[in-house]
Amino acid sequence: MYQVEICCGSYQDAQAAYHGGARRIELNSALSVGGLTPSLTVLRRIKKEMDLKVICMVRIRAGGFCFDSMDIELMMEQAMVLLEAGADGIAFGFLTKEGDIDYKSTKKMTDLIHAYHKEAVFHRAIDVTKDIDQAMMDLISCGIDRVLTSGQKEKAMEGIQNIARLQKLFGEKIEILAGSGMNALNAREMLMTTGIQQIHSSCKSFKKDPTTQRGNVSYAYLSAPHEMDYDIVDEDLVKKLVEAVS
Repeated sequence: MYQVEICCGSYQDAQAAYHGGARRIELNSALSVGGLTPSLTVLRRIKKEMDLKVICMVRIRAGGFCFDSMDIELMMEQAMVLLEAGADGIAFGFLTKEGDIDYKSTKKMTDLIHAYHKEAVFHRAIDVTKDIDQAMMDLISCGIDRVLTSGQKEKAMEGIQNIARLQKLFGEKIEILAGSGMNALNAREMLMTTGIQQIHSSCKSFKKDPTTQRGNVSYAYLSAPHEMDYDIVDEDLVKKLVEAVS
């Protein structure tokens, strides 16, 4: 059975994912910068009120994935707190400045997650590694359960052949989750072409906040025509995606 995972940035996003038929989400804050560690309050509320598997992002800052020792120490602590609050897994990514997997930190985080009997997920940091095959072998050696990838392209459909290759080479040892630009129109092709079993999507729509800008002051982060909007998970798009892969 195919799995749909929805990328969520709020309690309301999780509601939309749940009512749309998804049963697993990746919970973040600050999706505008690629996702940061979410609020404990939001996690607890979701786990209390919805039958969802919740994979929590652990990422302490925007930018890339080469973290200093204090960043890593704090992210380990964030992961522990989230796991104790009910997270079903942690999505994270540690790289060296050369673009390799930071093996020591990745193994330490994976061992921490597995100590709670939860899922260790390596996110799209893998898409900026210099050698994705070596990166996959390192992740398997660390014990990572699942990896999210677009096949080292901006959008997963552009990297579909690489995802198919990775599934053929490594799919029996690690779960491969395709994400970036996935929707109801292309999900079936991704699954059939690659042989993977899972799709990650934001199912994004937009909602207006009239206080986003006024006069010379702006808090906009989206470009026209959405400069007065913020992005949300669209329940109808989730439903269409779930139907497309079921």
